[in-house]
Amino acid sequence: MRPFYGVIALVLALGACAPATTVAPPPAPEPTPTEPTTEITRVPPPPPEELITEIPDRWWMLDVERDAIFGAGVDRAYSEILNAKQPQREVVVAIIDSGVDITHEDLDDVLWTNPDEPRNGRDDDGNGYVDDVYGWNFIGGPDGRHVDEDTYEVTRLVAACRDGADRPEPTTPELCARAEADLQQMRQENEMMLVQIRSMDAVVDQAMALLKQQIGTDSLTVAQVRALSPVRNDVRQARQIYLQLAQQNITSEMIKEEIERIEMLLERGLDPTFDPRPIVGDDYANTAERVYGNSDVIGPDASHGTGVAGIVAAERRNNQGVDGIATNTRIMVVRTVPNGDERDKDVANAIRYAVDNGAHIINMSFGKGYSPFKQVVDAAVRYAQERGVLLVHAAGNDAKDLATEPNYPNRYFMSGDTATLWIEVGASAWRGRGQLASDFSNYGARQVDVFAPGSDITSSAPGNKYEAASGTSFAAPVVSGIAAMLMAYYPELTAADVRRIILESAVPFRDVMVIRPGTEDEQVRFGDLSITGGIVNAYRAVQMAERMTNDR
Repeated sequence: MRPFYGVIALVLALGACAPATTVAPPPAPEPTPTEPTTEITRVPPPPPEELITEIPDRWWMLDVERDAIFGAGVDRAYSEILNAKQPQREVVVAIIDSGVDITHEDLDDVLWTNPDEPRNGRDDDGNGYVDDVYGWNFIGGPDGRHVDEDTYEVTRLVAACRDGADRPEPTTPELCARAEADLQQMRQENEMMLVQIRSMDAVVDQAMALLKQQIGTDSLTVAQVRALSPVRNDVRQARQIYLQLAQQNITSEMIKEEIERIEMLLERGLDPTFDPRPIVGDDYANTAERVYGNSDVIGPDASHGTGVAGIVAAERRNNQGVDGIATNTRIMVVRTVPNGDERDKDVANAIRYAVDNGAHIINMSFGKGYSPFKQVVDAAVRYAQERGVLLVHAAGNDAKDLATEPNYPNRYFMSGDTATLWIEVGASAWRGRGQLASDFSNYGARQVDVFAPGSDITSSAPGNKYEAASGTSFAAPVVSGIAAMLMAYYPELTAADVRRIILESAVPFRDVMVIRPGTEDEQVRFGDLSITGGIVNAYRAVQMAERMTNDR
């Protein structure tokens, strides 16, 4: 499910909670990692006691020890350790997502290109994919059209159950009944949410108009509104509304976009009669089918994937836009995620395509509550693991405990064993202390490995733009970027080494009490939200990589 971006705090405040949607019992708990065996110098001090009230510039790049900001220590890794080093190899990170704007000024020079595939209308390298120069689009059609909006997986399952034909295996009457109930619950919740947000929109519009009238301007700034000392009660309330929204980085435009998103969700995503799949032209029931789609990796809406790609590897130190985390890294684009739920068949083929074309890391910033063809995805994950490819996955944005409400894809194979080259990532926030965990983030004491900065991350956006966004979708590429950094500077490290370093070097906040995501004030130990109880830190990871490689 795609995140709600800047309006997620508003949606949660209105009580929007995702329903329980599972197809299997919770997986067996994963063993807690052993204590680090490689020394990391200087244990960081306790985090600052006071909550931060304004978003620090480039906060996700900063370091809790050096800067007193709960970032990922990227700037410190480069300035204190890597400044005298040169990367030793080029790393390829596959972005399985909604598409990427390959013309973006901050991405055009860091794209992976297929050396054996000139754009000439032929399959020169013989891999079945014609003109896959920058990657592949598994939700495009041979005529150049694209799937944009698609249904949720629960919607597709209900449609299959109602139809009675071509049901995914194993589909049972109990599963069909649960899916039907979940779909109806989701529709009811979103209909209620739509009413509430429309009401909120009207209130905000009225407040904005009143403030503009009072100030005598056509546009508002935080400084202007903060400077007001209103006597009238209605102006005072309007000022409070504006400042509260500004503090959460929410604009009236975002509220209107959320209204449009929910309207489209009810019309398309949660409508069992809607089916855009014929655009692709594949035999959808044939999960072994590999070759379909087209070579247009941008697609109709590349905003999500462009942001994810920029966090990993936007051009560094080019005096424009943002800096990605990793240098000497190439972005391979595999378009698989529509405005709706991704399909298991496409996810499996995207993973295989990335592995076969040389990806070292696969970033998967997507997830859903049902996985009717999970065995196909499991086989692809095994395929990647056998070839030493690291998979990084976003935990999801429904503020739920993955111990009781699994999110797919995940590391747990249907056979009972688990993927070992997998990192599951929750999102942390810049405010710190009691609000260390982002309020939307999924969590799990044995299901989520680690947290990473995921709130208000500024990255690339289509059309040479830059936008701030929030979600575990943006925490996962922070981890992918650190993994690529380690692989580039320390090529002797295996994917297993890199995974171990990232987890064992995470800054431990295990005993810090935080607000449990999805609640107003329920307190929980941060260590109860993930296996490591920590936040990734590039500086400490590089320290550990230095020690490991020197000891070999």
